[in-house]
Amino acid sequence: MSAKHPVIAVTGSSGAGTTTTSLAFRKIFAQLNLHAAEVEGDSFHRYTRPEMDMAIRKARDQGKHISYFGPEANDFGLLEQTFVDYGRHGKGQSRKYLHTYDEAVPWNQVPGTFTPWQPLPEPTDVLFYEGLHGGVVTPQHDVASHVDLLVGVVPIVNLEWIQKLIRDTSERGHSREAVMDSVVRSMEDYINFITPAIFPHPYQLSARADGGHLQSVCRQSDPLAGRELCSDPFPQSAEYRFPLAVGDAAGLVYLAHEHPGGAGR
Repeated sequence: MSAKHPVIAVTGSSGAGTTTTSLAFRKIFAQLNLHAAEVEGDSFHRYTRPEMDMAIRKARDQGKHISYFGPEANDFGLLEQTFVDYGRHGKGQSRKYLHTYDEAVPWNQVPGTFTPWQPLPEPTDVLFYEGLHGGVVTPQHDVASHVDLLVGVVPIVNLEWIQKLIRDTSERGHSREAVMDSVVRSMEDYINFITPAIFPHPYQLSARADGGHLQSVCRQSDPLAGRELCSDPFPQSAEYRFPLAVGDAAGLVYLAHEHPGGAGR
């Protein structure tokens, strides 16, 4: 944690809604005139898409598993060091994992590859992370301890899988079968590294963590049969709920910036 260079992390599983939550934070940063250095969780994957496919086949041949949720496919040490370096010096590096052709073409690359590492912009007021492992804790690494404000996004699992299925098939070119296989293969890592990372230190919850829970209100018992996201049957209520939610988030951002280490107290 840092008094001069705070770190904010929005973390959650694939399809949980972290991207939507992050859009709200960017609006808050603009309203508060804060300049944020942004880091994407996918940039800490160890493998390109072809390398990951090879690692998956190798693990299966050995009777093991590997997924983007676990430490075998992610560099937790580098993520932790990135938070440490920013907290101490306000500096660091970032890169992007290019999921789609639209993202890859401007870089003259193909989907499933990384852009080169580049220095974070300077000066900035806060480091903003969005990804799977902003609150991860393992025997070797404690990423969560370097975060000033940790926001975990936790939908019910049906909504999470519906969002993942629609995004990965419509935007990233994966087949439904490949997405379903990914969900099954990732389940052990989901339980061990994603679920605990939402609230990594129970004794610190009141100090610096907040959880956002997304609830599906449509009748959809089979998420793999979903063709579109559920909608709010009471849209008029959104005008009352959303400003309150954004106001709460803005207050947390202000506390994280003005009183690092004590956000949410």
